[in-house]
Amino acid sequence: MNELIRQAQLMQKKMLKAQEETGKKEIETSVGGGMVTVRATCAGELLSVKIDPAVLEDVEMLQDLILSAVNEVIKKGKDTVQAEMSQITGGMKIPGLF
Repeated sequence: MNELIRQAQLMQKKMLKAQEETGKKEIETSVGGGMVTVRATCAGELLSVKIDPAVLEDVEMLQDLILSAVNEVIKKGKDTVQAEMSQITGGMKIPGLF
């Protein structure tokens, strides 16, 4: 029983370290053929938004592109974190961790 607890504690330490490191990773996504590019951390912190000046004349399209890019970069970040955690847990789903 003590061995099982020790292994669980070790896995928890590895997961916390991986979450911290993964959260700092930067990801980028572009939409609209590169008209809008968003860069963020896997923790969800937006770092930059680049907008092609050609799209500035169509406000509705620009709004849609920004929304799409932000949603996509957040999804990529979550997917990256989940993939990292799966490597540590061996694919085991642990409720409440990620």
